[in-house]
Amino acid sequence: MRINFRASTSASALSAYTALSDRYDDAPIRSADVIVALGGDGFMLQTLHETQSLGLPVYGMNCGTIGFLMNSYSEEALEERLHAAEETVINPLAMHAVTASGREHHALAINEVSLLRAGPQAAKLRISVDGRERMAELVCDGALVCTPAGSTAYNYSAHGPILPIGADVLALTAMAAFRPRRWRGALLPKTAVVRFDVLEAAKRPVMADADSRSFRDVLSVEIRSEPSVCHRLLFDPGHGLEERLTHEQFM
Repeated sequence: MRINFRASTSASALSAYTALSDRYDDAPIRSADVIVALGGDGFMLQTLHETQSLGLPVYGMNCGTIGFLMNSYSEEALEERLHAAEETVINPLAMHAVTASGREHHALAINEVSLLRAGPQAAKLRISVDGRERMAELVCDGALVCTPAGSTAYNYSAHGPILPIGADVLALTAMAAFRPRRWRGALLPKTAVVRFDVLEAAKRPVMADADSRSFRDVLSVEIRSEPSVCHRLLFDPGHGLEERLTHEQFM
């Protein structure tokens, strides 16, 4: 098995890279059968984005803090673990944002696309789903749309629901909603196209973020699932995303 190793810049990840590449050899990315990412969840997302055009499965080993998308780290029997690993395929979200300057930005997000107030005053957002206005005005600190894979990240911290990995739904979650008071959000079909229009944008500036790629002074943001892009994640048997998402709900 030809393995391409990638490591974050942390000392523990770089040390793991040296040990594993010396033991198993580090294949060039273009000739590899599998990618092993060494780091935390942030580095896993970075790796998936950077290698998505290759179609290779990615097996993460945790050298970071949380490691929700990662497997436990061990130098032993790596090839056996890779052969036994179970594959989960996920689709990212596609974001199209228009800023006050008229520029258009496109980005993919594996976890979530979020809109956040960028000034001292709360944001005012109009929400439309599939071209139909669903909420004329949401006053809040922000709002996000997340995938099942990202539902335990920012979404869960904002009191959004955890979604089963096989669910064909997206979660729309508000952060600190003021009007309507305590509005938490909605569950939408995976095929839904969600649009946010920023109201009073000059007075209440808003930024958009797609997996830590940020765009300031947005006027509108459109979000949809992107089924043409498939990310292949590998997990040790019994420790896949479905099990992890279920486990989180009973902690």
